[in-house]
Amino acid sequence: MINIQSTQQLGQALRTARKQLGLTQSEMALTAGVGVRFIVDLEAGKPTVRLETVMRVIEALGGQVMLDGLPDITQTP
Repeated sequence: MINIQSTQQLGQALRTARKQLGLTQSEMALTAGVGVRFIVDLEAGKPTVRLETVMRVIEALGGQVMLDGLPDITQTP
């Protein structure tokens, strides 16, 4: 598990994952259903990207987002 504390760290982690999969930014954009410009901005750590779209890119890379230290809302009382 990786501890992401900034948009720059998230961008670097996603860039590394994309490269490990052998995907270009264009191929990643197509796989995630987003524009190439979005991938470029995301990997650069641009803080204005939309979270919903970031989630689609992470999912397309085979990853998932896990939050630590917050209540587990998936468990029903």
